[in-house]
Amino acid sequence: MTSSIPPLRKAARAIVLDADGRILLLRYDENGGFWATPGGSLEDGEDHVTATLRELSEELGIDEKAVELGAQLAERSKDHLVGGREVRQVEKYFLTRVSAADVDPARASQTDNIRGHRWWTLAELRATAETVYPLALADLLTGVLAHGAPKYPVVLAG
Repeated sequence: MTSSIPPLRKAARAIVLDADGRILLLRYDENGGFWATPGGSLEDGEDHVTATLRELSEELGIDEKAVELGAQLAERSKDHLVGGREVRQVEKYFLTRVSAADVDPARASQTDNIRGHRWWTLAELRATAETVYPLALADLLTGVLAHGAPKYPVVLAG
């Protein structure tokens, strides 16, 4: 009996904060609708930092010169469907600071299935009944806002 491990898909995701400590999330309609951090898979030869900056430009029209990219905060591994094919996605989450004024979806070049974006306060994130990925984002953000980036990346579930 053989076990089938889905192909690996490496991804970079940005935990985007503004000067007021709000987090930027993107809205998607599939799977009943959910909010998630910006980001996506690495392209051939790309590292996670380069992918994070590219994804912010493609999805939100943010010029990489306007981005203050910080430490890797977390990592998450999840099996899910991408384009109808199951993959094991391993995501690295990076602390990213931008001004809300630098977000310009009109400049975005690859919005995929993004239906909107919204800045959330920590209180709004904790109180929402909507699905937000990763599931432990509010707890991670609480620690980051109170104490800064963790010494080592946190392993997230869901």
